[in-house]
Amino acid sequence: MRGVVFLGHRKLELREFPDPTPGPGEVVLAIRASGMCGSDLHPYRAAGDAAAALGLGGTGGPVIAGHEPCGVVAALGPGVAQAQAEVGARVMCHHYKGCGRCTHCRAGWSQLCPHGRIVYGVTGHGGHAPFMKVPASTLVPLPDELSFEEGAAVSCGTGTAYGALKRLDVSGRDTLAVFGQGPVGLSATLLGSAMGARVLAVDVGPERLALARALGADAVVNAKETDPVAAIRELTRGEGAEATLDCSGQSDGRVGALRCAATWGRVGFVGEGGTTAFDVSQDMLRRQLTIHASWTFSTLGQEECARFVARKRLPLARLLTHRFGLAQAEEAYRLFDTQTTGKGVFVF
Repeated sequence: MRGVVFLGHRKLELREFPDPTPGPGEVVLAIRASGMCGSDLHPYRAAGDAAAALGLGGTGGPVIAGHEPCGVVAALGPGVAQAQAEVGARVMCHHYKGCGRCTHCRAGWSQLCPHGRIVYGVTGHGGHAPFMKVPASTLVPLPDELSFEEGAAVSCGTGTAYGALKRLDVSGRDTLAVFGQGPVGLSATLLGSAMGARVLAVDVGPERLALARALGADAVVNAKETDPVAAIRELTRGEGAEATLDCSGQSDGRVGALRCAATWGRVGFVGEGGTTAFDVSQDMLRRQLTIHASWTFSTLGQEECARFVARKRLPLARLLTHRFGLAQAEEAYRLFDTQTTGKGVFVF
C-alpha cells in the first residue's frame, strides 16, 4: 500500500509500505476517511534539525502521516475479544498508545502516559494510507448518524474543541469568543453555539470568517482590520466575554483571549506551539481569571463528542470543505497550508 510521509520544507511523498498484519491485541482498520489537522502543518513545514528527524519515530523508519483516522475494522489479531471489536464495525481511533496500566491510560488518557507513548500519524503509522494497525483499546464507536468524514473530524480537531468547551463549562449563560477559525476554531464555533452560547469568532481571513458565520457565529471579527479585544469589549457592552478560547496557537491570539475575557472569566488554550508573554498581575490575577490548558480528549470524551454531534444533528459536514484522493496529497497540503479553507479530508 502507499502512505503519505512528511519530509519537511513543505514537501511530502507517497511511499510504499507493506499491508499491516495485526498482532496480539491489535486490529487492522480499512481507512475510509483521514482528516487533515492544523498540527500536521508543523511536520509539513519543519526545517533544519526538525525536518531531518522526521520519520524516525517508534516504527524505526518513515512514518505514515495522519492522526484523524476513521474506517471499518478489517482484521482482528490474536486475543481480541468480540466485546472489543468486530470485523466490519464502523469506528474512530483514539490516536494514542500508552503503557495501558497507569492511571492515565486506564482513564482513557493514554496521551498523558508517563511511561512513553506512541502518537499515531506522528511516531507511529497513521491514517493517510488504505490500512492502519492499532491496538483494539484505541477504537471508539462511530454513531450510525455520522459519516466517516465527520468521524475523522471528531478524531482530533472537533473532539479537541469539544474537550476544551467542556473544560470551560460553556452554556447558554455565556458569550464565547473563539480566536482562530481553522478546523478546531470552526468546530468550537459550531459546538459552542449548539451548547447555547453567543459566539464571537475571530480570524484574519475572510473565507474562514464567512464559514464561521455559516456554522453559527453570532458575530465575526477580522483581526487584520480591527483590534479584536476592543471589538469584543464593544460587543459585550464593555464587560468582555465570560468564556474565551484560543485555537490559533499564535501569541496575539492567546493574549487577546486573555484580555477580552470578563472579570471572573474562563480562558482556554488549545492552539499548539510557540511562546507567549503577558502581565500576570494585570491580565490574570486582578481580573480573577481561570486558565485552562486543554490537550485533545479521552476515549470517552471522543465518544461523547460524536454522540453530541449526532444527537444535536449538527451540520458538521459543512466544516469539510475539501475532499481528496491520496494521490492528490501534494495538492491537498499546499492548499491547506494557505489556511484559508475549512477542513480537508482524504477519502478512500
